[in-house]
Amino acid sequence: MGNRVLETKGLTKYFYDPIKFQVLKEISMNIDHGEFVSIVGKSGCGKSTLLYLLSTMDTDYEGQLYIHEELITGKSDKELAVIRNEKIGFVFQFHYLLSEYNVLKNVMLPGLKLAKLSDEEVEYNAMEHLKTLDMQDQALKMPNQLSGGQKQRVAIARALINNPLIIMGDEPTGNLDKKNSDLVFDIFDKLTKEQNQTLLIVTHDNDFASRTNRIITMEDGRIVL
Repeated sequence: MGNRVLETKGLTKYFYDPIKFQVLKEISMNIDHGEFVSIVGKSGCGKSTLLYLLSTMDTDYEGQLYIHEELITGKSDKELAVIRNEKIGFVFQFHYLLSEYNVLKNVMLPGLKLAKLSDEEVEYNAMEHLKTLDMQDQALKMPNQLSGGQKQRVAIARALINNPLIIMGDEPTGNLDKKNSDLVFDIFDKLTKEQNQTLLIVTHDNDFASRTNRIITMEDGRIVL
């Protein structure tokens, strides 16, 4: 396998409600292994829609999407679910932790679903990721006992549990204050520098974007820079 983690050729997307509207226009881009890339642009420019397509959760588009040099376009929902769970880690603006499970179990869930390792191995890996993020002391707490910044760190640990090819984030610092935003950036930066983790982050935060390896700027459904 080569160095290319993700590539698109001519991605085009329409919304049809209330009228036909072209939201993405001929997006061709690529991301290589170990890159920390941000996508910026004004609200409504199509950046979150693009991320949704790249994450394989939206299959209603024209053009081609490749992940690890494999054509993803046209695969069945079942195949895509496996690819998502194996190859992509997600961090959203809102953490989406399950309130009925403690921190450790929340981090373990994607690993239990993938079922490639024993439950004991998944638990061990989950604790290791929590240690990396300085959250091991919170492992048995419930999500409602954590601060916003702590919840986002748990969400990052969960995104890492299956050793993903790429982590995709949609406004992961959008709900955090400056201190916690900086902390999340530092975690991502460390992952990329020390573990060669590939990251693709949609953000409104220009300060955050300016510190990433590369910025993709979108305007009216196109990449302009």
